[in-house]
Amino acid sequence: MSIVTLALLAPSLDSAGKILIFLLALSVLIVLHEAGHFFVARRNGVRVNDFAIGFGPTLLKWTSPRSGTNYRINVLPLGGYCAMQGEDGKTNEAEQQRQFRSANPAQSDNFQAKTPLQRLSIVVAGPIANFILAFAILFLGAVTFGVATPDAWTTQIGTVLPGKPAAQAGLQFGDRITAIDGVPYSDGSEMVKKIRASANVPLKLTYLRHGVTATVQVTPVAGKENGKVIGQLGFVRVPNFVRTGPIDGLQRAGEDFWDGFIGNFTGLIGLITHPAEHAAGVSGVIGMERAASEVQDLGWSPYLHLVAMISIALGVFNLLPIPALDGGRAVFILAEMVRGRPVDPEREALVHFTGFAVLMVLMVFVAYHDIANIVSGKGVF
Repeated sequence: MSIVTLALLAPSLDSAGKILIFLLALSVLIVLHEAGHFFVARRNGVRVNDFAIGFGPTLLKWTSPRSGTNYRINVLPLGGYCAMQGEDGKTNEAEQQRQFRSANPAQSDNFQAKTPLQRLSIVVAGPIANFILAFAILFLGAVTFGVATPDAWTTQIGTVLPGKPAAQAGLQFGDRITAIDGVPYSDGSEMVKKIRASANVPLKLTYLRHGVTATVQVTPVAGKENGKVIGQLGFVRVPNFVRTGPIDGLQRAGEDFWDGFIGNFTGLIGLITHPAEHAAGVSGVIGMERAASEVQDLGWSPYLHLVAMISIALGVFNLLPIPALDGGRAVFILAEMVRGRPVDPEREALVHFTGFAVLMVLMVFVAYHDIANIVSGKGVF
C-alpha cells in the first residue's frame, strides 16, 4: 500500500483505523529505509541474505535465483530488515571485521570484505533513502493535494486551546463550521471576520463532525490585535490548500524539506544543551501517532506533510552516533578510515554499551513524555 493510498483513506477512518494507517505508514518509511541499505549493498557487490517486510514467522518467501536473496513477507507487517552477508547482529563492527579477516578473507560478497568507504555508503544509505522519500512525498503532496496558501482559510477548526470558549462549548479539532447565526459560511476568511467582529456577542455556531450536524452557542472573548478589539474563540485556523505546478512544487518541497531537516537538528541540539526548555517538544511513536490521528482530520495535504516530516526525523535520528543506529556504525567506520585499521573491539564494545544505555534512557523518557501529555490532555502541537 502506497503513502498516497494511506493518505486517501485517512480522513474517513475511526480511531482504530487511524492508528492502523499510521502504523502502516510508519512501516512503509522503515521498509524504504531498509531498501536504501539493500540497493547500495547490492550495488557494491554485497550479498543480501534476507530482505523482509515485517517481523516474526514468514508468511511468503521467494528466493532470487540470481542473487540468492530471500524476499520475505512476515506475520507482523510493521517495519522490516535487510540482513547482509557478514553481519551477525550479535557482535560489534570491529569484532566482525576481525573475525572476517581471520576466517573469510576470500569471500568477496561479504559486507566486511568491502572498503571502509563502501561500507560507509551502505550504512548511510538508509537515512538518505528517508530523506529522498520525504522530498518525494512533499513534492507529490504539493502537486496533487496542494500547499497552504497565505491569508486563505477553511472553515475547519484546528487545534482547540484549553479553557477558551471553543473548548468550553465542546468544539473539537477537525470540526467544520457550516453556519453562524443561521447564515451559511463556506469561506474561512469571511467566517474569521464574523467571529472577530463579535467580541462578547453570543453566536449560534452550526458545525459538522463526522457527518453529523450540531449547533452550539458560544461567545467570543475580547482580545486585542494591532490595538483593535477582536473576538476570539480560541482555536487555530486551518489554511486552504492549493495545488502547485511541477516547478513550484519542486521549490516548495525543497523549502519544506530544508525547514524540516534543520528543525530536527536544531531541536536535537537544543535538547542536549537545554533539556528543560526543549523536553516539551519531544515526541516518540506514541506522540507521532496522536499527531497523525489529529492531522488526518484536516485532509490529505497536511497528512502527507506530517508523514514526510516523520521520514526526515527517522533519517536524522538514525544518523545519531548511537550504537544500534546507522550513525553509530558510521562513526566507527570513519574512525577506521582515519586510523587505517578497525577500532579495538573491546573499546568499541564499551562505547556501544554506554551508548545503548543512553538510548534506552532517552526512549523511556520520550515514552513517558508522550503518555504524560495524553493523560494531562495536552496536544502535541
